[in-house]
Amino acid sequence: MRHDRFHGRVGQGGDGPRRGCDRPGCDEQGEFRAPGNRAHGFDGPGEYRWFCLDHVREFNAGYDWFEGMSAEEIFAAQHPMAGWEPESRAFRPTAGVDHAPRWADFKDPLDAINQRARAFRPQQRPDGRLLTQEERRAFEALGLAPDADRKALRARYSQLVRRYHPDRNGGDRSLESKLQGVVEAYNLLKGSALFE
Repeated sequence: MRHDRFHGRVGQGGDGPRRGCDRPGCDEQGEFRAPGNRAHGFDGPGEYRWFCLDHVREFNAGYDWFEGMSAEEIFAAQHPMAGWEPESRAFRPTAGVDHAPRWADFKDPLDAINQRARAFRPQQRPDGRLLTQEERRAFEALGLAPDADRKALRARYSQLVRRYHPDRNGGDRSLESKLQGVVEAYNLLKGSALFE
C-alpha cells in the first residue's frame, strides 16, 4: 500500500484488484480511508471505510468525533496532554516527593538521595506490620516513634491538644492548623489496624 502523505490518498499499487468507493451507487476508486463501524480498541485496529475524494469530503463534513461525549469528556479529549495522564512517580516533576532536599545539609549528594529514597521504603513496626505512607506521616505529625502503643498515642494526643487548643493557650488561634493536623493524625491512627 502506498501512502501519499500530503492529501491522504492511499494508493493500492501494483496490478491487484482495485478497491471501490463504499458509497452505494459510486463507481469511483476508494482511495481515502474513513472510520468504520467498529472503532479501534483492545480487540484490534477496527474497521475502515474507503471513499472517493468527493464522498470522503461529504463524510468528513458530517463526522463528529465527539458524538456521545459529555462536556467534561470533550474538554479532556481536547487537552494537549490527552492520553498522557497516567504518569509514573519517576516522571512527575517532584518524583513523588513533597520537596527537594536541602543540598547544603549533606556532605555527599548520595546521602541526600538516600534520605529521599528512605521516605518511600515501607517502614515496619516491631510486630511485623508495615506502615503506610499516611500512617508514617501521622506518627511524624504527633512526634511519636512508629512502634508506639495505644497508651502512648492517647497520651501524646492529649498533650498536643492541650498545647494547641485556643481554650488552653489564652485564645491564641494561630495554632489551629497544627491542632487540626494533630486531630487528623490521631483519628487516622486510632482507627488503623496497627492498634487492634
